[in-house]
Parts: sequence; structure tokens; C-alpha cells
Amino acid sequence: MTQWVYTFGDGKAEGQAGMRDLLGGKGANLAEMSNLGLPVPPGFTISTEVCTYYYAHGETYPSDLVTQVENALTHVGKLTGKVFGDNTNPLLVSVRSGARASMPGMMDTVLNLGLNDVTVEALAKGANDERFAYDSYRRFIQMYSNVVLDVDHHHFEDALEEYKERKGVSLDTDLDAADWKKLIGQYKAIVKEAIGKDFPQDPKEQLWGAIGAVFGSWMNARAKKYRELHNIPASWGTAVNVQAMVFGNLGETSATGVAFTRNPSTGEKELYGEFLVNAQGEDVVAGIRTPQDITEKARIAAGSNRPSLEKVMPDAFKEFLCICGLLEKHYRDVQDVEFTIERGKLWMLQTRNGKRTAKAALKIAVELAAEGLITQDEAVGRIDPASLDQLLHPTIDPKADRKIIASGLPASPGAAAGEIVFDSDEAEAAKAAGKKVILVRVETSPEDIHGMHAAEGILTTRGGMTSHAAVVARGMGKPCVSGAGMLRVDYAAQTMTAGGVTLKKGDFITVDGTTGQVLQGAVKMLEPELSGEFATLMGWADSVRRMKVRANAETPLDARTARGFGAEGIGLCRTEHMFFEGDRIIAMREMILADDENGRRLALAKLLPMQRADFVELFTIMSGLPVTIRLLDPPLHEFLPHTDEEIAEVATAMNASPAKLKARAAELHEFNPMLGFRGCRLAVAYPEIAEMQARAIFEAAVAAAKATGKAVIPEVMVPLVMTKPELDLVKGRIDAMAEAVKKETGAQFDYQVGTMIELPRAALRAAEIAEAAEFFSFGTNDLTQTTLGISRDDAASFLGPYTAKGILPSDPFVTIDQDGVGELVKLAAERGRATRKDIKLGICGEHGGDPASIAFCEKTALDYVSCSPYRVPIARLAAAQSALGVKAASTA
Repeated sequence: MTQWVYTFGDGKAEGQAGMRDLLGGKGANLAEMSNLGLPVPPGFTISTEVCTYYYAHGETYPSDLVTQVENALTHVGKLTGKVFGDNTNPLLVSVRSGARASMPGMMDTVLNLGLNDVTVEALAKGANDERFAYDSYRRFIQMYSNVVLDVDHHHFEDALEEYKERKGVSLDTDLDAADWKKLIGQYKAIVKEAIGKDFPQDPKEQLWGAIGAVFGSWMNARAKKYRELHNIPASWGTAVNVQAMVFGNLGETSATGVAFTRNPSTGEKELYGEFLVNAQGEDVVAGIRTPQDITEKARIAAGSNRPSLEKVMPDAFKEFLCICGLLEKHYRDVQDVEFTIERGKLWMLQTRNGKRTAKAALKIAVELAAEGLITQDEAVGRIDPASLDQLLHPTIDPKADRKIIASGLPASPGAAAGEIVFDSDEAEAAKAAGKKVILVRVETSPEDIHGMHAAEGILTTRGGMTSHAAVVARGMGKPCVSGAGMLRVDYAAQTMTAGGVTLKKGDFITVDGTTGQVLQGAVKMLEPELSGEFATLMGWADSVRRMKVRANAETPLDARTARGFGAEGIGLCRTEHMFFEGDRIIAMREMILADDENGRRLALAKLLPMQRADFVELFTIMSGLPVTIRLLDPPLHEFLPHTDEEIAEVATAMNASPAKLKARAAELHEFNPMLGFRGCRLAVAYPEIAEMQARAIFEAAVAAAKATGKAVIPEVMVPLVMTKPELDLVKGRIDAMAEAVKKETGAQFDYQVGTMIELPRAALRAAEIAEAAEFFSFGTNDLTQTTLGISRDDAASFLGPYTAKGILPSDPFVTIDQDGVGELVKLAAERGRATRKDIKLGICGEHGGDPASIAFCEKTALDYVSCSPYRVPIARLAAAQSALGVKAASTA
């Protein structure tokens, strides 16, 4: 018989931490805490295999599941001394989801399950607190109705707010038992009107309804969106955790809270969290009441006059502090914990590895290694390479004029500016239109995930440091200011008002998630500086990394930025980008309009000193590091004007005939320019273009070597080669220019000539092409287009459905298609090496900065990856992790 249900509690459990695939993260950790002897309310976990079964069998359960659940309920009842469904001594439970990957706020929770019109009286009598019992019942009706019966929660919130307004009170805690009884009557009426029947009174019906709702929520829209953003497979499923209730709303000696064992924003080694006296868990993150600090140090730093947990409940605090230390050492990582104190007794409800900012992750990883809890290699493996993006974005210039209109909590560090939007759908639409926006909400919910992802930053008027907005923003690396209570948002009028200033949708604001400030207008930013823990960890990464990391750069700014981020050379200098400005574009157009070779050479002679100066600067900045320069690649028509107005304007500037210009543009027009007259085909037809560029490269190499004292070994790359004869012809002209420059300057220098592999035929004929090419650089942008037959510029309209339906595992222009494009890369690498043992192999498409693609490059034993300057740190770390992964696999 398959075991579907696993119990835990009273110092033992049927599961443990290593069973997270089966029990989900929450269930596995509850079992582990139980095994550690920590105070965990007893309960049981329904495994993820039931979720898989549920969706594979028409949303039905295994036949023996009911019996196993009933046996587990009996077991929990024995441990608590209560009976589920009993009218006089009822066992109440919570029902929570728990996938193997943490999905905060994504799945639905029900508390106080088992309450009905009869058991609520038993709860009141047992607790000797009628107000508490009816408060718990009304919470249960609201949660259950929303999660299971699909009644919108705002109906209940509206009823509660109207009731408090009539009574003249502002806080839920101002209401007594009689008030809750009246509201419960209203809540039940709301349910009956919405679903056409009474709120369920049978505890067993309630339980199976909640279990079904958790499994059902695995496929709801917000869960799907979260999985899509975090690459979590739908096949993993979720577990269901049923746990005996403990109550933080049993008066002034009870409380509930959440905490991190270290600061998740900064990484400081200090307890970080919030709690509320006389409250249940959802109150802390809902932002309805302002939470209190856990430690005195945090309270003083926040300038709060509300007492800390350390002061209010010192005994529970000491035990909690001890448990936090134990958990961090046991899991060897920062823990995010939830707890409840019931009449002075501490209960641990959850622990999981805490989500943190990239800045905090670096500090924590380095310090955990220094403390001996993890190794340096483990520290390198702890950082998500993509998360380094958080460190590579601008912050507000301290010298900038700050017109502060509001302040809130610094929920997620960094700064962002953009137009105000009040709706998540609008944020997503604006992003698609190329606009930068700040999402402004009273509070966010899981339904706002897509808008938060689209926005540059998030601003909320409610919520604490552990609110939905704060946790999700930190995970996304988005700046966030939460709990800006002085801000008034009017959704109907589409305005926000603060500090006497009213701003409307479309106005610009800046949010500073590091200070919690909200600024009017778009404020000047500063580029980031990377040092301290970043430098330490990247040093560890570089010590284990095998592949080199270069940058795609053709401007001095790009080259300097790349060097600053640790690039070990330039893997792609796109020379065409150097021809689009000022006198250069004029000379380029003169060359295109020339009637013969002599005319073209005259125009190219004007471009030569410009190209040479560009290359001198790049070689000087890179100071002896390799620089791969791609010869002119795009079709010539891209340099010409297209509309009659533009043609007339350019003709006047060039003192040329508009008719001739128009005729030449028409002559060069192509139906499919990506596969047209471009790349090496230009050099075959017009070898003088390649000659000018080669001369500029070699003359610059000589000049830069003299200036820096370091030998420059340029790598000249011929694009879009499909046959060896093409490369032979162009290489002949390059070699001739090298000999001419050596003779003219008297200088000796080394250089390499290679090609971009960006056509399937080139990959297939790599052995032959390697006879002439000294290096291959895989241009995977075009290789993906030509292999898959997909235009990168037109793919957005259908790639979404392709990935959503599992036809493609991911966007092939973001992560390399290993089965198709990757197979060609591996084949070309093998055949190239068979011909030329020491051939240098690299990748220079957008995939060079994608961690998953970098892992593929490591397996294929490429020599380097090349990516945009701001992705260089990401590539360095990903390459190190890939090397460690390969080492681990080879020694397994």
C-alpha cells in the first residue's frame, strides 16, 4: 500500500528534511523540526504524489487516502488530547500548502478549520474567552469562503469596515464577542447569497474542501505565474499540511510573528522580524495593524515606541533566540521562521531557507564560510548568478536634489524611477510598450505578481517589512517602499497624494528602497560600485572557474565597464556600430553610393583613421587582453535613409543626388536581409572593405602596443561564413594587410583569423573550415534563427504559447536550445578540434550571459563566453558554478 500521509509532532516524525520532493519544503521542515525536538504543533502532511495523482485522475483522490487522513487525525488528536469534529473538545486545524520550492503568498491557507456554530461555543468555554472564539470563527468563515468557496474577500472586508465605522472604532481589537457574533451572521448571509447555500458546518466536509482547494490552487493563475517566473515545473505538485491550531490571538500573553535569523536586506547577523500581540498569522503580513519589532535593538533603530518581543515576553524571546541559532546551524543557512506564542508557550510553525537580496546573499555566504558553517565552494554555489543584477543597477546620486513627498519602510533596496501606474495589468502593458513604471498600490497581493514583475519598482501604503510586497520585491530584485502610510491612493481618480502634492497616473516618481523615501520626478542615479563581499566571493569563483569571460563591447565606455566588472577581454566588437555617427555615416554612405572600386576606396580612406582610432582606444583599455573584432556584418541598406524626406535630407548633407540615393537604396533592398547580402558576402564582393578594416586593426595594434608596452594580439573574425573558400578568400586579404603593415611600420605582431559559426552548414563543415580558422566564435543569436527557422524580431507573438504548452522548454533566444542549436555547437566543436587541436572556441550571442546556457558551454568545454558588460559578473559566477557542477558530476 502506498503511504500518502506522513505524521509529525511530539519529538518525532515519519519524514525528514531530505524528503522535500515528497513532502514539500514546509512538510519536510516541520518533520525535521519535530525530529530535532523543537516545539512544533502536531500534524500530518499529504504528499506531493497525491497532487500528481489528483491531476492525472480527473481531480480525484487515491481510494485509501480518506482512511490514512482519518488515522492521522486520530494520531494528532491523541497528542493534543482533543478530537476532530467533537462538539465539546474539538481539535481545530490549519490547512496549508507546501511545494518543494518555496512559493511565498502563492498558495492558499485556511486557519481555525473545524469551527462551526457548536464548536465555537466549546472553544470559548475551553479558552474562557468568548471574544477570542468568535474572532477565530469569523476569520475561519472569511478565509474558507474565499479559498474554498471562491467568495471574494472584499465582501467580508467591506462588511467589517462598515461595522467598525458605525460603531466608531478603527481597530479589529476594539470589537467584542457580541460584535463578532453579529458580523458572523452577516458573513454567513454573504456566503449564502454568493453560493446559494449555507456555510458548511460539518468539520469533515470543511477539511476535504480545504484539501481540494490547496490542490486546486496549484493550478491557479498566480501560482502558474510564479512558477513561470521562477522556472518551477508544474509536475512537482504541492503537498498539503494539516496541523493542530495554536492561537496567537488568546489575549495579551499570546502573539504571532515572522523572523529571519539574519537581515534579508543587508545580510547583517542580527534577528530581523516582526510580531503582533493578540493576533493570528495573517495579521502580521496583511498590514492592517502595524507590527512590532522583535528585538530591542531593532525597536530603537526604528524609533518605535511599541514594545519589542524581547521586553513584552522575555522568556519566550530567549527560547526563540536559542531555537533560531539552532536552526541556522542545523540548516547551515539563514532561516525564515514563523512562530506563535499561545499564553506564553512558544510554538514553531515553519522554517525555510530565507529569501534575501543579492547584497545580503553575498554577505551571508561569505560570513557563513568565515564561520566554518559552509565551504568557499558552497558559498559560491549559494548565490543565484542572475540575482547579481540587483547589484548592477543605479542608485540615487547623493548630490541629487531630493523632493521627498513620502516615506515608508525600506522594504527592498535599490532605486528606480518611472511613470505612476495603479494597476498591475497597466504596468504589464506599459512595459510591453517600452515604458518604465512604478506600481503604486494600497497593498499588493499575489494577483499583482505580473505587475510587480513588469514595474521598475513598487510602492505601497500598507504593509511591513515582511508583507507580500516586501518579500516578493526582494526576491525579484525590485526596489520597494512599503507602508508609506502618509500616502493616499485614489484608484477611482487615478491619483496619489502625499506631502501636499497630488500626482496622477503617468507622472514620474522615484522610489528609494534603501531609505524608504518616495521622491517626486525622475532623480539622477549613480552607477554601482562592487567591493567587499562581492570581491571576496567573485575571487573564490574565479579560482574555480575554467572558462574565461569576455564582454561584447565596441565603445570605450562599454570596454571600461566590462574591465571594471572583471571581463578578460572582448569577445565581440561589432564594427558596424562604429559607423552610425557624424562624419562616419557620411563617409559610409559615400562608399555605398560609389560607382566603382576606386570611389569606394576613396570613401574608405576617410573611414580608416576613424576605425584605427577606435581600435587603438579599445586595445589600450584592454591592455593586452584578447580583443575579437568582427568585420562588417549587416546589410549595406541599413546605412541608407528610407523615406523620401530622409533621402532628401541626407542628399543635401552629402551634396548628392536624391534620385541616385533613392535608386541605390532600392537596389540594395532585400526581402529577407538576415539571409541576404551581409557578413563575409560583403567582403567577397567588396574586398576593399575588409582590407580597410584589417589595416585599421593592425595599425591600431602596433600603436597600442607601443603606448602600453603590452603586446596586442588581435583576433579578426569573419562573419556568416558557410564555406571554407569564402574564409580563404577573405583571410587572404587580411593576411596581405598584416604583411603590409608589418613592412610599413617595421613592427612584428601576432594575430589570429577566425570565424563566427552562425549557420548550420558552417557547423556541419567545421572540420574543413578549421583548416583556415584559428578560432570559432558561436554566434548563437543567428545560429538559433537559422536552425529553428524563427525570426528573433517576430517570435514574440508565438513563443509564449510554445513555452506555456511545453513545446519548447524556454525562449530559445534567452536559453540555448540544447537539443538542436546545442547539438550543432557540440558537433562543430568536436569537428573543429579534430582538425585543429588548439582551436579557440567561444560563444558571443546573448546566451553568453545566461546561466543555463553557460552551464551548457562548460559541458561542451568551450574556452570562453562573451556577454554584455553588465552581465560579466553573472557569467563569471555561473561559469564557476558550472565548473563546480562538472567536478561534482565527474567525482560522483
